[in-house]
Amino acid sequence: MGTDFLKKIVEHKKKEILAARQRVPERQLREKAAGEREKRPFFTSLAKESRPGINIIAEIKRASPSKGEIRPDLDPAFYAAQYEQGGAAALSVLTDQVFFKGSFEDFKRARQAVSLPMLRKDFLISSYQIYESAVLEADAVLLIARILSKQQLKDFLSLCQELDLDSLVEVHSDKDLENATLAGAALIGINNRNLSSFETDIHIATRMVSQLEPFQTAVAASGIHSKEDIQLNLTCGITNFLIGESLVRADDPAGFLASLMRM
Repeated sequence: MGTDFLKKIVEHKKKEILAARQRVPERQLREKAAGEREKRPFFTSLAKESRPGINIIAEIKRASPSKGEIRPDLDPAFYAAQYEQGGAAALSVLTDQVFFKGSFEDFKRARQAVSLPMLRKDFLISSYQIYESAVLEADAVLLIARILSKQQLKDFLSLCQELDLDSLVEVHSDKDLENATLAGAALIGINNRNLSSFETDIHIATRMVSQLEPFQTAVAASGIHSKEDIQLNLTCGITNFLIGESLVRADDPAGFLASLMRM
């Protein structure tokens, strides 16, 4: 049996949070999170009403557990600017350090370089991390349904609303989607990648999108590498995409991104 990447990551996150709480108590973090900050509209940047056509959340990603190093010398400010130039609707930045080689510094440098709304992408299992995201000045956070209980997901969505953070709730299975819907999640990221094995099947999103409720908006994630992949999803009604690896590997990120968005 192969490595269960998701289990390893979650176990490590528990240790990280414990250490972080010792450095900065949650009460102190909560007070900082309540302060004024610039809010960029993440959810509305993907809504058909405000942005018809293809919308891409472009990701800044140095590495992954399955692929290893992708672009270790990546300059987050350069890539953020390239993505904005190429027409991205929003940015996603990996902040996990151990498994994806990301950091808060990557997030901050990217944010300073552009005016796009930004998603903090990490493995959030505690309210501590949500307060942390607000302090980081994220506009949205990723909530992975598979690693949260029904109550946690509902509570985290409520906390995000309280902190004026948008939420992209990631699902991979019918059960994940059921839990996300019961929790009231409106923005649904359908991940084509199984986070336990890191195997990818691009048809996961095209199969699951028909199960979304009218109030929900779909984002297809993982395995989107070409215009043909985009077209396949468009035929099923998906117009929003989260794309990382193929953009980071591109010689001309802005040009490649623009080419993916041409109808």
